[in-house]
Amino acid sequence: MTTKTDTPEAPIVTVPGMDSDRAVKTISILQERLAALLDLQLTLKHIHWNVVGVNFISVHEFLDPQVDSVREMSDDVAERIATLGGSPLGTPGAITKFRSWDDYDLNRAPTVRHLSALDAVYGGVIESHRTAQAELADVDPVTEDMLIGQLRDLEQYQWFVRAHLQDATGDVVFRNSEQ
Repeated sequence: MTTKTDTPEAPIVTVPGMDSDRAVKTISILQERLAALLDLQLTLKHIHWNVVGVNFISVHEFLDPQVDSVREMSDDVAERIATLGGSPLGTPGAITKFRSWDDYDLNRAPTVRHLSALDAVYGGVIESHRTAQAELADVDPVTEDMLIGQLRDLEQYQWFVRAHLQDATGDVVFRNSEQ
C-alpha cells in the first residue's frame, strides 16, 4: 500500500497518449506489484532450498521454472515502470517498504507444509494482482494486459501447487500448513 510520501514524482517523459497523472497512478500500482513479485521470487527459491520429505525432488525441481517465470514477470514490471518514466525500486528495502503482508515463516519443513503455505502466498499475490489489474482497466490498457498475462501464469502455478494438496475429489485436504 502506498502512502502520499510513496507516490512517485510526475515523470518528465511518459509514453505518447498518457498524461502525467495516469502515468503516476500506473507507476505507483506497478511498484507494489514489483515488490510482490520480487518477494514471491525469493520465497519460491527459499522453499526450493528448504523443502524436505516425501516428494522432495519433484517439489524441489518443479519450483525452479516458477522462479524463472516470476523473475521475468518482475523484469517486465520494472521495465514498464521505466517505460512510463518512473524509476523501478527493487532493493530489499523497497520490497519491505511496499509490502503489506507478513514474511514467509517456514524454514526447513516437509513438502506438504511448504506447499500449503505456498498456496496461501499465491492466493495473496493473485488477489492483489487482480485488484491492480482492475484499477488499471481505465488507466492504462497496455499495463492491464501485461498483468492479465501474468495472472494467467500465476493462477496456473497455484493450480500446480494445489494439485499436490488435493484428494481424488478435488478437495484441498492439506490447507492447514500445520499438517
